[in-house]
Amino acid sequence: MTALPYGLPPTTYRLPDATRLGKAHLQVTDLERSLDFYTRVLGLHVLSQEEGAGALGVVGDGRAILELRGGASQPVPRGGRQGLFHVAILLPDRASLGRFLVHLRDIGERAGASDHLVSEAIYLSDPDGLGIEVYADRPRATWRHEGRELSMATIPLDARSLADAAGGEPWNGMPAGTTLGHMHLHVGLLEEARAFYQDALGLDLIVWSYPGALFFSAGGYHHHLGTNTWAKGQPSAAPDEARLLDWELMLPDAASVDAARGNLEAHGHVAARTEHGWSFSDPWGTRLSLVPAD
Repeated sequence: MTALPYGLPPTTYRLPDATRLGKAHLQVTDLERSLDFYTRVLGLHVLSQEEGAGALGVVGDGRAILELRGGASQPVPRGGRQGLFHVAILLPDRASLGRFLVHLRDIGERAGASDHLVSEAIYLSDPDGLGIEVYADRPRATWRHEGRELSMATIPLDARSLADAAGGEPWNGMPAGTTLGHMHLHVGLLEEARAFYQDALGLDLIVWSYPGALFFSAGGYHHHLGTNTWAKGQPSAAPDEARLLDWELMLPDAASVDAARGNLEAHGHVAARTEHGWSFSDPWGTRLSLVPAD
């Protein structure tokens, strides 16, 4: 495993450096309306569709980034719920993010934007109020740290500079190399989130001074997972609400999955067998699946 100049590794098991995200499953109220939003606004493509569900990804790549399922009768309630804060789609370069920004302006879609030092990000909500981030990373060589903590912030985005990076090229949908970059979750207590995601799962703690939030990753990434208490006092999402059903962590191989499962079980968490791996619930009922990449 890589020795990093920043981050706090777990004291026992540590996830492999090659750990990355697979796909996320979202429950929505109106599947056709949501598919229209995720294709027309975000530029994802429908890879497959069956009764009540649709898989979304990038043209030429058969791997899904998101899977949408109908079944919700209510959108995300005002004030949020424990569970999803946003799902974050990572574009391969700044030029692509610039083209996406110009595309949103051209179609009149409202969005927020932030510079996080390690990345630049655009924020939207889908028709049910589920949060979405679309972002591009700055080169890792430019990331800075104070002691063992990586430096991240939320400052205004230089939208003009980002739009200029588009180079006048049109947005033609999510480009090759687009992936699910990270998840950001509402949690009840940061101490419990750290106990589950660092001690039991095996992620490094990367940022801990951001108000009301902790950020975790494997292999020195700025974060594969953010957790925050900004919906503190709210219950977990109800079964009939729009929500995150499950998200995947892809480990290099089956042996890595078994090792991570063993550490979670040693910390008292119960595993459920899935078609491709193992699934666990965090303390707020958010499902995480461990699957092998091979």
